[in-house]
Amino acid sequence: MDIQKKIKNNFQLAKFTTFKISGNAKYFVVVKNKENLEESIKWAKKNKQKIYFFSGGSNILINSNGIDGLVIKLENKEIEVEKEKIKCGAGVFLSELINKTTDNNLSGLEYFAGIPGSIGGAVRGNAGAFGYSISEIVEAVEIYDIIFNKFKLLNQKDCCFKYRESIFKNDLKNNIIIWNVFLKLKKINNNKNIKKIILDNINNRKKQPKLPSAGCVFKNLKLKDLEKFNPDLAKEAKNEKKVKNNMVSTGWIINKLDLAGKEIGKAKISLEHANFIVNTGGATTNDVIMLISYIKQQARDIFNIQLTEEIQYFGI
Repeated sequence: MDIQKKIKNNFQLAKFTTFKISGNAKYFVVVKNKENLEESIKWAKKNKQKIYFFSGGSNILINSNGIDGLVIKLENKEIEVEKEKIKCGAGVFLSELINKTTDNNLSGLEYFAGIPGSIGGAVRGNAGAFGYSISEIVEAVEIYDIIFNKFKLLNQKDCCFKYRESIFKNDLKNNIIIWNVFLKLKKINNNKNIKKIILDNINNRKKQPKLPSAGCVFKNLKLKDLEKFNPDLAKEAKNEKKVKNNMVSTGWIINKLDLAGKEIGKAKISLEHANFIVNTGGATTNDVIMLISYIKQQARDIFNIQLTEEIQYFGI
């Protein structure tokens, strides 16, 4: 099929993101198979267009001034189950994947219940919850290398996973597209316990902000780093039991800065969870960026610490 017929012009992206903030993509295409992906990349190169891509849209801040290039939305959603192993397309939503693995009595994904977005995005950012990281169950990742125009298979080590980091997230020139993810889970006899964990996690997430957001804006801090740069605050965090798995809650730190409720334009630091910036209605990318910068500046000036974004900037 001629990919030109699938490419749309001046396409609004906001509906595909949990932040509900974005401008228009100069060009936009949905791809569901390898052939369409290769054709889209070829088209962009031929027409000298920058290439951008996403799948779930849950942890990204898209430029509300518009994206000058071709934006590819990955919607490859095949799921294959073979004993304890799963092969799934990057476009599969975590909720769909968790339902599938639970039905097959496979344990390992239940701790990510309630997290919006796709498995591709989760692997890219090495998403985590309750002390677990997605990298712990990733065996391999099939990627498309834009530079060499071919699919490759990366093993777990090749992915260079770290806390909320991976080779994919650090690919600042957008040359690596996650296409398939291979997971290794644990087979159990009864999924009753899995279902309980899923329900508990979903209920916990109901306490999070309801307004549009991109989830946690900043990474949590390592306790050892906080002890190095602000030992008094680290001691306070331990006393208030805000340390889990040797990490200190950034939401707690932002509350300590008395910034919850702070607004710039239509972007606001949530009163429910201070590590969330919410769109109160009509927020722009610039509103969010200015608020992020303000939080980081206050953390440096008052607590002598450097906060690092978990959120991904898209076309900015």
